Amino acid sequence: MNRIAERFRDGLWRDNPGLVQLLGLCPLLAVTTTFVNGLGLGIATLSVLVVSNGLVSATRRWIRNEIRIPIYVLIIASLVTCTELIFKAWFPALDRSLGIFIPLIVTNCAIVARAEVFASRNPVGSSIVDGFVMGTGFALLLVTIGAFRELVSMVWLLALLPPGAFFSLALAIAVKNAIDGRRGEKREDAVPQPTRLVR
Repeated sequence: MNRIAERFRDGLWRDNPGLVQLLGLCPLLAVTTTFVNGLGLGIATLSVLVVSNGLVSATRRWIRNEIRIPIYVLIIASLVTCTELIFKAWFPALDRSLGIFIPLIVTNCAIVARAEVFASRNPVGSSIVDGFVMGTGFALLLVTIGAFRELVSMVWLLALLPPGAFFSLALAIAVKNAIDGRRGEKREDAVPQPTRLVR
């Protein structure tokens, strides 16, 4: 149980793909003009990440090392095509709003990186959990930035334009670093200092 909680802390905060690793920034900056857009792309990315991690892990013993990256991209592209068809059939308005960014999930560095770094080296269950926590962290960042930009745009129209996207991401990273810095200071204060002998 502690290991799963630790993995969630990593995916949501300490090793968040968008906030710490700075992966997948193209859709993160382009799509997050509204809460709904961020949620839609976040769910699409999360589902592709979970299933692709599971499939890569399940087939890792049969994939030759020389062709592993093209096979990972093929798996991811197949899943993205299925996701895009689901969006077109059931969520046409959201599909039109997200446009090219659903197919571009194939090139999202965060998904390929998790396949290469984690799923190709770990069992299926662990890989699915990893995909879920990393995807959830990325999705929450998309939703948060989308909601922030949508709210701020009511008073500052620039928030919906590309500079607003960069500003929002920079603000999110600054807040995270400030919180981490405070936690580090508290930990240092909690550690007892060695006493010095006076001669």
